[in-house]
Amino acid sequence: MDQFNQTTSHTFILLGLSSSPHLQVMFFLLFLIIYFMTISGNFLLIVIVRMNPTLHSPMYFFLTNLSIIDICFSSSIAPVILRNTLAKDRSISLIGCATQMYFSLALGSTECLILAVMAYDRFAAICRPLHYNTIMNKTVCFYMAAVPWSAGFINSLVQVTLTFQLPFCTCHINHYFCEVPAFIRMSCGDTFLNQLSLFIAAGIIGMCSFLLTLTSYLHIISKILKITSSQGRQKSFSTCASHLTAVTLYYGTSLFIYLRPQKHTNVYKVLPILYMTVTPMLNPFLYSIRNKDVNNTLINQLKRKKGQY
Repeated sequence: MDQFNQTTSHTFILLGLSSSPHLQVMFFLLFLIIYFMTISGNFLLIVIVRMNPTLHSPMYFFLTNLSIIDICFSSSIAPVILRNTLAKDRSISLIGCATQMYFSLALGSTECLILAVMAYDRFAAICRPLHYNTIMNKTVCFYMAAVPWSAGFINSLVQVTLTFQLPFCTCHINHYFCEVPAFIRMSCGDTFLNQLSLFIAAGIIGMCSFLLTLTSYLHIISKILKITSSQGRQKSFSTCASHLTAVTLYYGTSLFIYLRPQKHTNVYKVLPILYMTVTPMLNPFLYSIRNKDVNNTLINQLKRKKGQY
């Protein structure tokens, strides 16, 4: 075991999703389309928010942060998947694997916390509308964005450091990118500390974010039900429906994996696709399809471009 770790652990081999050539081509095209839509959708949303001064509000400030996270999060994973889906050589260096693991975990943790912050922002807007500008002032918004970013990168540093101190029984990773649970499963040493650390981190970051989101939405729903006008209830709920959809998809899949890192089934290979590629792709569409301000800004810009020609 010691000899293996000293001689071969500088390189790992990602086994990928499938060994079938036809499925590999299908997966490559699928991930390529998802990655392209993720980058273009989130980048377009950032540009729209920056172009329209009326969108320079706390909600869109956090939404811009979410889009930046999604772009970076997908970019830390998708290129690795695309390369290894068709390539015969699926090896990845220790440094490359650690770097990819660090940024993907850091950005994933940050997104989890940002979603909770966005839920609190909706709570303040709907339940405390008269005090909203005071509650969500620029200084508060800055710190509410800075804390998730800092916490995400600090947590990732701890988890990745602990992970690569483990002895590994094999250099073959039964996954399509470098992820902490996959490395815990392939270790032949004592993983109790790693599992405990991962469980605590998932509990603090994931469950606290989930509870903050749940508490915010319980107050929001209670407030909406007190609105006598059906049109008013529909308008209030529409501002939260997109965020609630994204939160459910992201929290449900990521917590399921990181709270049970030792499980070894195909489900644990498929589920990460939802929170690492599908959710970042859907976020800009979920937040813009039913948003009149975003849609009007985009339509006006398209009309202006068309008029120039």
